[in-house]
Amino acid sequence: MEPNKVQSEGGLNVTLTIRLLMHGKEVGSIIGKKGETVKKMREESGARINISEGNCPERIVTITGPTDAIFKAFAMIAYKFEEDIINSMSNSPATSKPPVTLRLVVPASQCGSLIGKGGSKIKEMRESTGAQVQVAGDMLPNSTERAVTISGTPEAIIQCVKQICVVMLESPPKGATIPYRPKPASTPVIFSGGQVRADPLAASAANLSLLLQHQPLPAYTIQGQYAIPHPDLTKLHQLAMQQTPFTPLGQTTPAFPGLDASPPASTHELSIPNDLIGCIIGRQGTKINEIRQMSGAQIKIANAMEGSSERQITITGTPANISLAQYLINARLTSEVTGMGTL
Repeated sequence: MEPNKVQSEGGLNVTLTIRLLMHGKEVGSIIGKKGETVKKMREESGARINISEGNCPERIVTITGPTDAIFKAFAMIAYKFEEDIINSMSNSPATSKPPVTLRLVVPASQCGSLIGKGGSKIKEMRESTGAQVQVAGDMLPNSTERAVTISGTPEAIIQCVKQICVVMLESPPKGATIPYRPKPASTPVIFSGGQVRADPLAASAANLSLLLQHQPLPAYTIQGQYAIPHPDLTKLHQLAMQQTPFTPLGQTTPAFPGLDASPPASTHELSIPNDLIGCIIGRQGTKINEIRQMSGAQIKIANAMEGSSERQITITGTPANISLAQYLINARLTSEVTGMGTL
């Protein structure tokens, strides 16, 4: 304990609750073998650390306590993630160390104060701490909360979290907050006509997390009363490429002869922050062309609008084309946000 330090930060020693959004792999790292790591973090920081239950690809980690305890817990988490990065790099040819990334879940009503007038507050945070700070444009599914992504060195992240805590204390949330609760991973179900049915809210989060954990995305073909699992994403890719209805195993005729051979094209729109659009386009459009080719979808990126921090992406194609294009775009974003992006 350093009471002087707490006082020097403007007597900021009040009780706070901070929520973090983590992927399964990150949660495993925080819990440690037989829960030893999280137990040590709780004891040494003095903060309460709770991890949401469930078999969801994403989990919520809630840290509650006096601000100095919260900062200690954050420091321990940031250094643990840095240790994980160093360990993973020992088996990889990469030479530059990716930054540590943490995602906070913040009530949307407080995000305006974090961004500041014309982005002044967030700019000041970036400049004074050296951390990268991004406030998501959209609210997390079925909630009134947004993700705030902080990346940088553990030291920069700790300084940044301190500044965020000050802002959150100065500007409490307005009205009731509907907290974000991660959903279990949704599995797309592929019907005979090549349509993909999935829970759209959970699907993109699930795809991102599945990708992070290097697990194949399961897909199922409905054949009579039975679901036949396909081993990996390649089947979804083949299905997206296929313009005829999917044929049950051992048959050469379409499953439903009356079905139109080409599922009708539909359109889906996405908003991507300006500073991440480059990782989707790639050098001279290489990445976006790759995504178009793999998914079989038409993908248009709107020109930058004055005063907007986001670019609109329109994806057109069959539901299977669109599903695969979204998956591939999410994959690019994930690799960029986690610092693994190679442009």
